[in-house]
Amino acid sequence: GSLTPLGDPPLFLGFLHGVSFFWTFTLLKEMVFVAGFLLIIFFLIDSYNYKKEGVVEDTSGEVEPVRIEGGLNFLFLLGVIAGVLFSGFVHLGEVSIFGVHVAIQNIVRDVWIVLMGLLSLKTTSKSIREGNDFNWFPILEVAYLFAGIFMTIIPALAILKAGEHGALASLVKAVETNHDYFWVTGTLSSFLDNAPTYLTFFNTALGSLNLTEDQIRVAFAAGNINEVYPEFIHLLTAISLGAVYMGANTYIGNAPNFMVKSICEEAGIEMPSFFGYIIRWSLPILIPTFLLVTFFLL
Repeated sequence: GSLTPLGDPPLFLGFLHGVSFFWTFTLLKEMVFVAGFLLIIFFLIDSYNYKKEGVVEDTSGEVEPVRIEGGLNFLFLLGVIAGVLFSGFVHLGEVSIFGVHVAIQNIVRDVWIVLMGLLSLKTTSKSIREGNDFNWFPILEVAYLFAGIFMTIIPALAILKAGEHGALASLVKAVETNHDYFWVTGTLSSFLDNAPTYLTFFNTALGSLNLTEDQIRVAFAAGNINEVYPEFIHLLTAISLGAVYMGANTYIGNAPNFMVKSICEEAGIEMPSFFGYIIRWSLPILIPTFLLVTFFLL
């Protein structure tokens, strides 16, 4: 999710606040390192488990060729991507809804995405969804969970937004180096919504260097951001990686994490508890990976 602003909400927020859409491609080295390192570990774990199971005889009968049904959904997927890009590149002003200022292009985007979903439901054969054992339970479970999280997280986000003037002022002021930004942004993103966490430390980085969004936007547009503001780029890299990668540390760090858990449990696969996941997987595998990123790539 770290290669484009479409990959994760924090990067999309960065895009809306002046970061070039294509800048995130500079994170390719870090992405390849983390993905490659984890794939090697997964391969070793899978190989060990495969040997424990022994040779399983294939009793499936005649092998059928691989085919794709419901290919029209690729068109709707492109429609979703187009809607997200539209909201980033087009500015149509704002409207006030119950005192909350909402960008018109965001309303258009959300209506468009819902339309893409409805068209997918309407045009895709019901038998395809039944063949995939599709049901709404995992989606509803995630919706209930994150509705509760977003309602109760408001005070924490307000504290973060207050920055050096809030209850976490000492923490925000202590964040100075790119290593600090990586770990503080990442740790908070593991338990809070990573998008506002990213934005908080994005603004903190700007303030620490006496920069404004307009200056950053102009430098990105001119293509000389690395030469003009190299310190900011180092901090932005750390903030981006921390917000995106450390969302994997917990089930609630990223919405798809909990959805995958729910889908697996629906299929009868036993999954670790919230803290069990952290103890069994995050601490022994992810944290050492992020330490390697800290010392060799930041």
